[in-house]
Amino acid sequence: MAVEDTMILDHEKWIATYSIAYGRIDPAKQQNIDRLLSAIEADAAVTDIRWAAYMLATVKHECADRWQPLEEYGKGAGRPYGDLVTVVSADGQSHMNTYYGRGYVQITWKDNYARLGKAIGVNDQLMIFPERALDPSIAYRIMSEGMRRGLFTGRKLGDYINDHRCDYRLARQIINGLDQADRIRHFVQLAFAARLAFERVDRMVRHVEFHHAAAEL
Repeated sequence: MAVEDTMILDHEKWIATYSIAYGRIDPAKQQNIDRLLSAIEADAAVTDIRWAAYMLATVKHECADRWQPLEEYGKGAGRPYGDLVTVVSADGQSHMNTYYGRGYVQITWKDNYARLGKAIGVNDQLMIFPERALDPSIAYRIMSEGMRRGLFTGRKLGDYINDHRCDYRLARQIINGLDQADRIRHFVQLAFAARLAFERVDRMVRHVEFHHAAAEL
């Protein structure tokens, strides 16, 4: 059962809280965050605010706090997935690609690009044109499908964040073992706590305003 039926995020308040915690953000980063928040709101499959908070924390870490889909630094140099691979498209054309980390969650390896391309409905286009993982809309779909369905490591959001448990540390296994798990947990707790604080403040303000209005009648 979802924590909330509808995902509605107050962008201005969320960004303001982020600025208080991490310092002033420039307009470009603010635009990137705003776009990501909008993508989460539009995603009917993400109805638990804790899932949303964990996804945001993942992007903050994986994209070096730039909040936009990135190419892996070094482009896979020295790593097995950094080798050139020849693939053939449906029209018979050969393409030389390197399947290093790209996107919001830094997907790697040809097989993962192929599998995730099918999962988001673009068939072999992600494998043939891996740079499409840098498109924010595609990067978001990869992240959402992968984290919800366990397409990256076999572990999914629902395994760690559900009605019976909420383990932001072990949830890192959805993406990459326990690498930087505590750092990501710290941010997701801040993001979720800030949202709840705003909701409490909003309810308190409405309660006070109601009683003030009633007193004036």
